[in-house]
Amino acid sequence: MTRSISARRLRRAQRRAAAAVVHRQGPPAMHERPTRAAMVRARMALVLTVALWVAYTVTAVVALARGDAFGDAWRLSGTVLFLAAVTLLSFSACMYLLARAGALPRFAAHRRARRADIDAGLATRPVRTLALLPSYAEEPALIRMGLWSASLQAVPDLRVVLLLDDAPEQGPDDPRAERLIRTRALADEIVASFAPVADAARAAVHELETDAVADDARAARVADVHEYAALWLRRTAANEPAASPVEGFFVDRVLLALADEFEASADALRGAESLARHRAVELASRVLWTFAADVSVFERKRYASLSPEPTKAMNLNAYLGLVGGTHVLERSDGGHETITVPECDVVLTLDADSMLLPEYAPRLIHELQRPGNERVAIIQTPYSAYRGERSRLERLAGATTDLQHIVHQGMSAFSATFWVGANAILRRSALEDLREETVEDGRRVTRFLRGATVIEDTESSIDLVAAGWTLQSYPERLSYSTTPPDFGSLAVQRRRWANGGLLVLPRLRSLILARRGSGLPMSLAERMLRANYLASITWVTLGLLVLLTLVPLDGALVSVALLLIAVPYFAEMAADLHRLGYRRRDVAGVYGLNLLLLPVNLAGTAASVAQAFTGTKAGFARTPKTDDRTPAGALFILAPTAIGAAATIVAVRAATEGAWIAGTFAAVTAACVWWALLRLVGIRAAASDVWLGWTEWIWVAVGRPDPAPDPAPEPAWRSVLDDGPLEPAVAR
Repeated sequence: MTRSISARRLRRAQRRAAAAVVHRQGPPAMHERPTRAAMVRARMALVLTVALWVAYTVTAVVALARGDAFGDAWRLSGTVLFLAAVTLLSFSACMYLLARAGALPRFAAHRRARRADIDAGLATRPVRTLALLPSYAEEPALIRMGLWSASLQAVPDLRVVLLLDDAPEQGPDDPRAERLIRTRALADEIVASFAPVADAARAAVHELETDAVADDARAARVADVHEYAALWLRRTAANEPAASPVEGFFVDRVLLALADEFEASADALRGAESLARHRAVELASRVLWTFAADVSVFERKRYASLSPEPTKAMNLNAYLGLVGGTHVLERSDGGHETITVPECDVVLTLDADSMLLPEYAPRLIHELQRPGNERVAIIQTPYSAYRGERSRLERLAGATTDLQHIVHQGMSAFSATFWVGANAILRRSALEDLREETVEDGRRVTRFLRGATVIEDTESSIDLVAAGWTLQSYPERLSYSTTPPDFGSLAVQRRRWANGGLLVLPRLRSLILARRGSGLPMSLAERMLRANYLASITWVTLGLLVLLTLVPLDGALVSVALLLIAVPYFAEMAADLHRLGYRRRDVAGVYGLNLLLLPVNLAGTAASVAQAFTGTKAGFARTPKTDDRTPAGALFILAPTAIGAAATIVAVRAATEGAWIAGTFAAVTAACVWWALLRLVGIRAAASDVWLGWTEWIWVAVGRPDPAPDPAPEPAWRSVLDDGPLEPAVAR
C-alpha cells in the first residue's frame, strides 16, 4: 500500500514538473499524440453542436409561430436578426470543431523524419535557401535574436538578408540614428561570431572528403567538431541576457537546445564502432551548415529606382525582384550602384519579432522534397506564443494564438491552408507564377505579393491556390512570435488582423467558381473553412453584438437549448487549453478577452468596408513593441464598458421578471466583461486611456502655425517639356 501511494506521488510530482516546464518554455515541438477517444469526441462535438442548433432553431420557430410572433413586423425583424446571429456564431463554433477534428488525426499520424534522411537529402539535393527578415523601426535586440535563429538553420547554401526599411539618413541628434547603427552592425556581428566554428567544421569536412582521416578515426574527428560547437553555444548562452521571456526562450530553446543536440551526437559518435565516410561527411556538414550562413543587410530606401511604398509586402517584393540577376540601381543621392543577387530555390520569410527553432528549415525543406509535394508552394508551422508572460492579458492572448495553431493544422487536413505571414518557406517557382510588373511614377515595380490589403499573406494564399499550388502546415511547433503585453498594443494588432478579410472574400468566390468550371470543384469543408477564416471576425463580432443588445426576456428565443449549443465548443476549447499547458478555466478568460475586443474587431471591419467603397487602402499599423504601455484609445475602453453595463441591466431586469435563462446569459456576459476590464486592462489604465482620449478630443492648439510659403512657379518651358502642351481651347 505504501509503495502504491509513493508511486502515485512520484507520478504526480513528475506531472507537476512537466507542467512547470511547459508553462515556462511552452509545449515541445511534437504535439501530444491524441488518443482514439479524443478523436471520436472531437467528431461527436461537431455533430452534437449541429444537432443542438437544429433543435434550437426548430423549437424557437415553432414556439414563435404558435405565439403569433410573426404578425408583428418589428418583432419579426428582431427575431430574424437574433436567429441569424445565433446561426453565424454556431457556424464559427462548428468550424473550430471541424478544424480540431481534422487536426487530431494529423497529430496522431505524424512521425518525425529521421535526421539521417534529412542530412542525406540536403547533401544529395542541396537547396539554395534565401531567408528574408523584413524590419521597420524594431529594436536591435529583437532583430538580433530573429537573425540568429534564422542563421542557425542547418541547411546548405543559406543566405540571410535583413530587409531594413528604416529611413537611411537620420540626423546625429535623432535618437533613431544610434539604433540604426546598431541594427546595421548585426550582420557582420553574426558572421564574425560564427566564423571560428564554421572554420573548424569546414576543415573537418575537407579532411573527411579527401580521406585525410583514417577509417577508425572518423567518428572521433566528427565528435570533436560537435563538441566544439556545443561548447561554443554554451559559452555564448552564458553571456546572453535572459531577463525577458523572449530572451529566455532564445537561450533555452535555440542556443542551449542546439548545444544539447550537438553534445548528444558527440556522445553517440564516441561510442560508435565504425562510421562510413559519407555519413561522417554528412554529420560534419551539419555543423558547417549551422554556422556558415551568409548574413547581410539590404536597405531599399537607399535606392530611388525601387518603390518606396511603405508596406511589408513591398519591402519583400523589392528584394525578390532583384533575385537571380545583376541590376544597376539609382541611389537616392543621384549616383548608381551595381548589385548582383544570387538565385535561390526557396525563400524563408521571418518577422523581426519571431523566432525559429534550429530544426525549422531542415525539416520543412525535407518535407518539400518528398515525392508528391512538388506543387506545395508554401510550407509553414503557424507560430506559437512565448511563455513566461508579463501580464494576464499576454497569457490569454497567447492562449488564443496557440489555439489558432491547432486550427491551422486542421485546415491543412481539408486543403484549406492559409499562409500565416510571421514565418514560412516559399517555393521560388511558385512566387514566379505570381510575378506582376508595372510602371509606377516612372520606375518599374515588380510584385509577387499583393498589397491591396494589410493582410498580404492571406491575399497571396488565394492567388497561389488559383494558380494551381497548394499550401501546407507542418504538424510540429517550430516557430514562435511575441504576444502584445497590454491592451493598447493588442488592440493595434487585432484591429489590423480584422481589416482585409472581407476584401479578399470576393476573390474566394471567384476561385470557387473557377474550380467548379475546371472540373475540380472545391470541397464543401474547404469552402466553409476558407470563408470562415476570411469573414468570421466580422460576423462573430456582429453576431455577439446582436445577442448582447437584443436579448429577449421570453423563453422562446433564449432557452436552455440556446445555451447548450455552446457547450461542446467551450468544452473542447477547455480541453485544448489544458493540453497546451494552460488551465481549463482560462476558457472563461478567453471569452472575456474576445468580448473586450469586440469594438476593436468592429473598427477593423469598418476599415475594410471603407476601403471597399473608397478604394483607399488602410495604412499598415505596426504592433508597438516597447516596454511602455500603449494607450488603447477611449472608444475601445468605453465600448466594452457600455456592453458590460447593458448586460448588467438586462441581467437584473431578467431576474426581476423571472426570465432565468436570459438572466443567466446576461449575467455571465456581464461578469466576463467586467472581469476583463478590471483584470486585463486595469482601472488605472482604463481611466488613463479615457482621459487621454478626452483631452485629445477637446485640445485646441493656441495660435496658428505660419502657413507654408507658396512654391515658386515653374517656368512655362519646363511645364511644356514635363507635362506636355496645354489642350487647345474649345472653339465657341
